[in-house]
Amino acid sequence: MSIIELIWPAFVLALLLVYIHAIFGVEIIKRGVIFTDLAIGQIAAVGMALSVSFLDGSYQSVLTLLFAVLAAITIAWATKKVQNVEAFIGLLYALGISSIMLVLAKSSEGMELFSKLSAADILFTSVDDIYKALAIYIPISLVMFFIYPKTKGVIKELTFFIMLAFTVTSSVQSAGVLVVFALLIAPAYAGIVQSRFKPLSFAWVFGSLSIIVALIASYNFDLPTGYSIIFITVISSIIAVVVNVKAKDKTT
Repeated sequence: MSIIELIWPAFVLALLLVYIHAIFGVEIIKRGVIFTDLAIGQIAAVGMALSVSFLDGSYQSVLTLLFAVLAAITIAWATKKVQNVEAFIGLLYALGISSIMLVLAKSSEGMELFSKLSAADILFTSVDDIYKALAIYIPISLVMFFIYPKTKGVIKELTFFIMLAFTVTSSVQSAGVLVVFALLIAPAYAGIVQSRFKPLSFAWVFGSLSIIVALIASYNFDLPTGYSIIFITVISSIIAVVVNVKAKDKTT
């Protein structure tokens, strides 16, 4: 088996991750609830930790989804009812990460699992993983493009956050909480700060190029894939923001 045959599924999955997360990332930044995805991802990971620690890995997807939806509904409620909602979301994140550490405290593989939950290695993704991602991301993107814009009020909030929960449930298991956060925020932020192209279109292209570079660097230099994705995507976004600021300064 050649190298291309071995790692091409990772590149396809990476592009799918960029595609689906940019949709939510642009909306999250516009809403001003930046840590929403991080909190939902961390709470969702509690379900994974419980499955591994107490159920030998059984019902992992079910528990992850259950905790993700619970977090999403809580945040949807908080955005309408709670003052300083970002602080409330930060508390949920702290609750999630501390819960995971307590659940994994007695596990001999606790820290290894915690590292995987934070940033997983997607370099050797299987074709089955791609099919699973497509089965989840296609319906979600259809909802976000065709149904979500027509909703209002509470239904609109619940639709957004529950679709985000389904997305995070899948991507946290395949990529990790911190990778999900980076892919949601970094490309979308780079897309929003520029004005020449549509934010979502720019985020897709920007994120795709960043994650491809990260995968190539990870493979060639034998670096942790998850953290390579986080570093390359985030540093690229920061550079894009700085360049945009300098360009605006020159025109004023």
